[in-house]
Amino acid sequence: MIRPLRLAGRAVLLLLIITSIFPVAACAGEWSGFVALESRFFLSSAAYENQGNNDLSLAFEPEFYHEWNEGRDSFTFTPYLRFDSRDSERTHLDLRELSWQRVRGDWELRIGWSKVFWGVTESQHLVDIVNQTDLVENFDGEDKLGQQMIRVAWFQPWGTLEFFSLPGFRERTFPGRDGRLRPSLAVDTEEAQYESAAEDGHIDLALRWSHVLGPVDVGVSYFKGTGREPLLRVSTTSAGPKLIPFYEQIDQFGLDLQATVGGWLWKLETIQRQGLVDDFTAITGGFEYTFTLHTGYDVGVLVEYLWDERGSDSPTPFEEDVFVGSRWALNDTQSTEILAGAIFDVESDAAFMLVEASRRLGASWKLELEWRGFSGIPPMDPAAAIRSDDHLSVKIARYF
Repeated sequence: MIRPLRLAGRAVLLLLIITSIFPVAACAGEWSGFVALESRFFLSSAAYENQGNNDLSLAFEPEFYHEWNEGRDSFTFTPYLRFDSRDSERTHLDLRELSWQRVRGDWELRIGWSKVFWGVTESQHLVDIVNQTDLVENFDGEDKLGQQMIRVAWFQPWGTLEFFSLPGFRERTFPGRDGRLRPSLAVDTEEAQYESAAEDGHIDLALRWSHVLGPVDVGVSYFKGTGREPLLRVSTTSAGPKLIPFYEQIDQFGLDLQATVGGWLWKLETIQRQGLVDDFTAITGGFEYTFTLHTGYDVGVLVEYLWDERGSDSPTPFEEDVFVGSRWALNDTQSTEILAGAIFDVESDAAFMLVEASRRLGASWKLELEWRGFSGIPPMDPAAAIRSDDHLSVKIARYF
């Protein structure tokens, strides 16, 4: 497991190496980023002892960027820090980026901590596997931890080929005993187990080809290494039962497609995964249609279907579901945007509902509102532990 001190030690070592080889990277550059105050209000009583009904947190993400050698070399440093008033596990430090990048002709090399994103669908990102999910940040899995990597990209008329060597595995973060949106039992990340004898030192590999074929963006990927989604095993101790994460070795083939036809965006993500516990296929696909009202607002209608071959044995709640939503862009000077939708289980009355809204306040401030609700979740559903965690999040950020 990469503890905070070990993470800091590796970051300092890498920073010293980069700045000793390329001292100009430490001399000049541009700072940007944000500091944000966030409060979450939970609308129902807590399901478990020690959980509260609200919390307050402060997040800080500065970014230093510098390029030299006529833009062929660049250096990025993006730490992330959050202090949470209630959940000690949500108080954490991470390196989102600490990397050097060199571009030469049709080649690109990046070394260090970094983030990459694969995927096109709205409701979930099946193929996005390089970076680990930072689950204490948000339940939706959109936030990711920085990943140590060596990335080589080759740009050709027939597409872009990317190769990733991923040393140093990042474990998934989980809310603590005092936090909301957590499993029914606390997750003991200190006792994490691995299928690989190398544990978190296993070197993972990934390969991706992407290209634009007329109106279609296509990506084909392969990943071999430690799975990012742990299996949570119950362990009984003198202090009571707890959950122990187990990380298996997997092979995953992925395909993502997005076709743009007029106002239509057709989207598909599918994976085929082989591992110690399960071999399965999962698919998410659908469309987004956008039209403009006479008021000048852009309105998007989203529909997606989620399917997992494991059915009720799947550790995720999305074994057969439908997502329906709408995206509104007011096209005003404040960049006001609203996304509302819900994921409905085909076989039960379970529903995961969301509303996300954001609006700029002047040149440097931004207000974000997020509401998430859970309805009709059966007791045996993988998401049953959070069925009482409907909440409203209010965040105000100052960008610089």
